[in-house]
Amino acid sequence: MSLKLLFGFHAVSVRLKVAPKSIRELHVDATRRDQRMKQFLAKAEEAGLRVIDSDDDRLQQMAGTHRHQGVVARVEALSPARSLDDLLDSLTEPPLLLVLDGVTDPHNLGACLRVADGAGAHAVIAPKDHAVGINATVAKVASGAAETVPYFMVTNLARTLTELKERDIWIIGTSDDAESSLYQADFKGPVAVVLGAEGSGMRQLTRKHCDQLVSIPMMGGVESLNVSVASGVCLYEARRQRG
Repeated sequence: MSLKLLFGFHAVSVRLKVAPKSIRELHVDATRRDQRMKQFLAKAEEAGLRVIDSDDDRLQQMAGTHRHQGVVARVEALSPARSLDDLLDSLTEPPLLLVLDGVTDPHNLGACLRVADGAGAHAVIAPKDHAVGINATVAKVASGAAETVPYFMVTNLARTLTELKERDIWIIGTSDDAESSLYQADFKGPVAVVLGAEGSGMRQLTRKHCDQLVSIPMMGGVESLNVSVASGVCLYEARRQRG
């Protein structure tokens, strides 16, 4: 069975909470025994996990970064999320989806997943050929949201948007040149919010499949927001409208 790495308190703690038996190895910094680490170790002990004391060099080598916070785990890959259709069929409220077109930076994806979790989005969707998958960096930045928010990578994003429309899901794309403001859009019904990569924005084919284009008002000197910040602005406006 293939194993993957998780590192950082948030990412490993969420896995410890939702699927402790999937953690095969748990390495911690032997020199760190502050309150946060003590609480984490207590939860690990409660779950019956064996903890391996390691030094910083070993942890950094495993995680590939010094930002491991003294916690690195080798874990089994969880069963793939059910299909997008199954997820949509199971919802008891209007879907709220985040679609990312061309986001390839793992830090941006991790931040988008964290925002999606916080705002209660039901899933994040991205194309297989123009997106980053879930890796250790994404999981670390997502602070656990990579374990809780379904992330679907689809073969043909345009076709997926068409299928969402067939389910009466309104496709709202964001664009700097859109005439309508974000705050003029109706997010109370079934909605998929589409954001493109920074700089290039949405691809033209994706743009053509949007039912509505909106812009985020920019009151200062910068022209646009980081994609994760823009995701937060859009999703929380949807959450505000939904009460």
